[in-house]
Amino acid sequence: MKLDLKRSLIATSIATALGFAGAAHATNGYNLIGIGSYQMGMAGAVVSDPGSAMTAISNPAGMTEVQPQTDFSMEAFMPTRDVNNQATGGKKISSDSNMYGVPALGWSAPTTSGSNIYFGGGMYGTSGMGVDYPYTANGVMAGSSFNGYSNIALWQMAPALAWKVNDQLSLGVALDIGYMSASFLQSYGFAAAPSPAGGTAYGPYSINMTRSASAFGLGATIGMLYKVNPMWTVGAAYTSSQTYKLNYNLAPGDITVPGGASPTAPASYQFPGGKYTLTMKTPQTASVGVTMHANQALAISAQLKWIDWKDVMNNLSITGPMDFTGFTPKWKSQTVVAVAANYYVSPDFQVRAGYNYAKSPIDSNAVAYNIILPAIAETHYTAGFTYDLNKRWTVGGAYMYSPKKTYTAPMTASMTDPSKGQKISLAEQAVSFNIGYKF
Repeated sequence: MKLDLKRSLIATSIATALGFAGAAHATNGYNLIGIGSYQMGMAGAVVSDPGSAMTAISNPAGMTEVQPQTDFSMEAFMPTRDVNNQATGGKKISSDSNMYGVPALGWSAPTTSGSNIYFGGGMYGTSGMGVDYPYTANGVMAGSSFNGYSNIALWQMAPALAWKVNDQLSLGVALDIGYMSASFLQSYGFAAAPSPAGGTAYGPYSINMTRSASAFGLGATIGMLYKVNPMWTVGAAYTSSQTYKLNYNLAPGDITVPGGASPTAPASYQFPGGKYTLTMKTPQTASVGVTMHANQALAISAQLKWIDWKDVMNNLSITGPMDFTGFTPKWKSQTVVAVAANYYVSPDFQVRAGYNYAKSPIDSNAVAYNIILPAIAETHYTAGFTYDLNKRWTVGGAYMYSPKKTYTAPMTASMTDPSKGQKISLAEQAVSFNIGYKF
């Protein structure tokens, strides 16, 4: 038996579950705009201005241009997420989970004294990212309700090598190792209602994958840094896609879709228990940037980044018993524009500010696929600093603000469409602190 999942909440739930795999950060889609305090303060415009040991993750070639060091950053991320059902007589609700910690670590040094080969790496992790929406009426019809929950843990590590070819050109490569675990719940309940075909009733939409699944993923990043002259530096980096196969052991009824398609049809259909596999792919990305060293104190950077969401979030794969297959979440690829300035107030004290913009990968027609956590942040404003305590120790910090963005699902003729007129909103703030040690 095959069921059309494109219009069901199964597509909605799983698409959003995949979409939250990092979306609880200052993000482009669900990709971080930057890793660590320095990169956050620069709004991610760092492919041509490495600045910290975290460059091992974003552009490994940059390891040759930062002083041998290690950096540890801790980010407090504070998103505000809402689901508004007032268009159909329901309520506006906010997620009860609104603060997360994001640690990050980077290191870089020559393989031997005086060597032009550098070894380093970076890692960062998230824990418990997701949402926790309270059970509430959604107002689509009498007695209808909504319930949503998600939880994600994502860890990334990137051991890297860089080669300083000459005084102008550096090349680098990193092995990207990822580990993810995820659990989620999304359901709509409906009171009894006659079906258009004269059947007994429409039944509930629901998916319960609170039995967490986990998987490893592998990829690679390659990078280049080229000093055109003392004033201009260009950089570029490419990161491949990673694949995660998340296997869930579900009980009968954990996945339920509505019935009532004929006078003899049941109100709902419960999928059997068994193994269900979600195949998630992170997107390939490509970045190119330029830095102008206006003088010894001021550097201005600009960067373009392409994130191929369409390839990995347009056709997702789910396999399971009874030909349970895939669906179309409707994500589009993004082009990210980032600009930043870094200024030395004194030899020991730097300040920076940045701007990052990318149009949301979803639009109003995809609201139903992005309820558990909307990856719709578009504009980010950032600021940061670094202060050298002495020749070895440094401290730094950064702040990010992303104003509220809202998308509204279109009103439809379907009486039981759970997303009609529904609004999803996201606003973000984050504070990061860094401590570094120079070798």
